[in-house]
Amino acid sequence: MPLAEIRKTVRIAMADYPAVFVTAPLQQELQRSAPGVDIVIQPWHGAEAARQALIDGSTDLAISVFSSAEEKLHREEVFVEHYVVAMRAGHPAAANFNLNTWLEYPHIIISGRGETRTPLDTEFAKLGRSRRVGAVVPNFQMVPALLQGSDMIAMLPSRVVADFTTLISLPPPVPVPGFTLHLAWHLRHEKDPVVRHVADILIELLQ
Repeated sequence: MPLAEIRKTVRIAMADYPAVFVTAPLQQELQRSAPGVDIVIQPWHGAEAARQALIDGSTDLAISVFSSAEEKLHREEVFVEHYVVAMRAGHPAAANFNLNTWLEYPHIIISGRGETRTPLDTEFAKLGRSRRVGAVVPNFQMVPALLQGSDMIAMLPSRVVADFTTLISLPPPVPVPGFTLHLAWHLRHEKDPVVRHVADILIELLQ
């Protein structure tokens, strides 16, 4: 059956980054090429939850950091991202930004599960340092307003900061590894033309 005639719902798990960048163009392309296909963007609960949802079938596609190969899943690398430290323009830490000034101000953590520690805290501990976490929020879109209205600081993927002209970004003063974002689906969908079509659109939008 031609794609244009298929009626199907595709469930996609991804955080609001990159959902905010890809959902509208994905829907527009599906309206053109597969108008009977509907999409459900599912709530984000972390990479492990996304992996499990692919395996148990409650999610069709997931965009996440999948750290290792999973024999039941197909992974496609979509891009490599790096982190920057974001703060409001005119922030008192900006002029002489270093590890000490970074740690003088409360940090914002983005966590769909409400976690108050990240691998960055482990790195600080290795240096004999720690930070105050002033806010934990469930999505990236809440961060710019928090930064703009306070002296809090956040470490964010560079593409998140690029769209917010009221913020400035600086390289982290200690080495911070980037990450590779993947698009993944269960092998049961290898021959599903609709899931693969949505996957192909997402790959093109993300690269």
